[in-house]
Amino acid sequence: MYKIEWQPKAFRQLNKVRERKTRVMIFNAVDKLQNWPDCRNVKAVQSTGGYRLRVGNWRILFDVKTALEIIEIEEVKKRNERTY
Repeated sequence: MYKIEWQPKAFRQLNKVRERKTRVMIFNAVDKLQNWPDCRNVKAVQSTGGYRLRVGNWRILFDVKTALEIIEIEEVKKRNERTY
């Protein structure tokens, strides 16, 4: 199982999400990343070289360090034309 590490920026962005239900949904989806690479709604992002997880209208951008078995959550953003 992979360990999830939240960057301070991503954690602040998660706390700014207004709806509690959405915050919990995002947190639960990120928690399921521990089963990497058997995860749903994940795609590689070519512009950053990382990955993104889709949760409704929200995108969680993260990087995987396979040698250390760590998933680093970098950003939590609402989907729009400037997300990536």
